[in-house]
Amino acid sequence: MSGLTIFSDKEPQQALWQSHDAQAIQQQLAQIGVRFERWQADCELGDHPQPEAVIAAYQHEIDRLVAEKGYQSWDVISMRPDNAQREALREKFLAEHTHGEDEVRFFVEGRGLFCLHLEGKIFQILCERNDLLSVPANTRHWFDMGSAPNFTAIRVFDNPQGWVAQFTGDQIADAYPRLD
Repeated sequence: MSGLTIFSDKEPQQALWQSHDAQAIQQQLAQIGVRFERWQADCELGDHPQPEAVIAAYQHEIDRLVAEKGYQSWDVISMRPDNAQREALREKFLAEHTHGEDEVRFFVEGRGLFCLHLEGKIFQILCERNDLLSVPANTRHWFDMGSAPNFTAIRVFDNPQGWVAQFTGDQIADAYPRLD
């Protein structure tokens, strides 16, 4: 179940607000300029969907985002527990960073934890199947895919280069809860 937990960026031990209600999550995130939506697939994709099938199932939603925001490219990323690179990738994504463009992710299956650092708070968004999250450009954040990652997501980009991060060097991510 999708969830949002808000912490102070000074006190990681105590949540200020928490909900698993999609509408409440959407309202909280909209206040800080973060887009959160629920999408539904038009067809069954199976346990290990192929990128072409994933794109085909959600092309109408991708087209809507492209028309609205001018995004230029998209792809599909899948991560499984047996991926030899999983630990190195997890550590890389756990380092606080920003992007010069929006970070748009739609979870086709599985889950991941996006953590946004803004306005003196940490917003931890547990994204699961059917969740779309769009983190605005230049927002400090990190992503936890867990120690045994198992997800497929569509990534949408403003530029054809794809994922380009500027790491902040701040170790704040180490103080907050991680994905089991």
